[in-house]
Amino acid sequence: MSRDARWQALLELLVERGRLDVDETAAELEVSAATIRRDFDRLAGQQMLVRTRGGAVAHGVSYELPLRYKTARRASEKQRVAQAVADLLAPGEAVGLTGGTTTTEVARALAVRGDLASGSPALTVVTNALNIAGELAVRPQFKIVVTGGVARAQSYELVGPLADGVLEQITLDVAVLGVVAFDVAHGAAAHDEAEAAINRLLCERAERVIVAADSSKLGRRAFARICPAESVDILVTDSAAAPETVRRFEEAGLRVVVA
Repeated sequence: MSRDARWQALLELLVERGRLDVDETAAELEVSAATIRRDFDRLAGQQMLVRTRGGAVAHGVSYELPLRYKTARRASEKQRVAQAVADLLAPGEAVGLTGGTTTTEVARALAVRGDLASGSPALTVVTNALNIAGELAVRPQFKIVVTGGVARAQSYELVGPLADGVLEQITLDVAVLGVVAFDVAHGAAAHDEAEAAINRLLCERAERVIVAADSSKLGRRAFARICPAESVDILVTDSAAAPETVRRFEEAGLRVVVA
């Protein structure tokens, strides 16, 4: 197992369990205890965890991995969801993209669509995510609008009143939301209230709203609500979504697309 893959696995385990023991983790990942100790020390140096005697713990209760450490999690599911979302968007539309791993995959799917290879513009993309803007800015057929704001290191998203000022001046055909949780009763949510506020404003400026969420996000709650479920028009998820969960969203009036 490469170091990057091992660090990815360690951080995922830490998110799930909150605390890891050196010897148990070494046995689980089939590496030496010395290797795990070095990994813990280096990740602690990056402020990714807190070192303890014999192990490591996560930073606080609402621990959130930075985007660069999330990209390999449920990658195939996210790519399928992203492709299905991209297929729902029409040439010439103004599309809002929030930050996140799934919406980043949506941007990549749009970048390689043959019918979007030209146009004036082929698509207008409004985003508060620096990484998405960077990936699409090299596509001259896309008009890229980036909000102002203060960048969050966790997600590369711009937040705050400077972003509000831009979004209040525009109208979107569709907003595509990446979420950490989506539940019929509690709606779409994010970990951070500033991100949730920007995402909420994107929804308000859009004619229709699409939530792009792999099945692990469904039926979950998170700290900061973006919008209620009834404000969402389409949910795009993967085939591992429980039929009962899909049915509940459909009964709430959403169109559910299973990728």
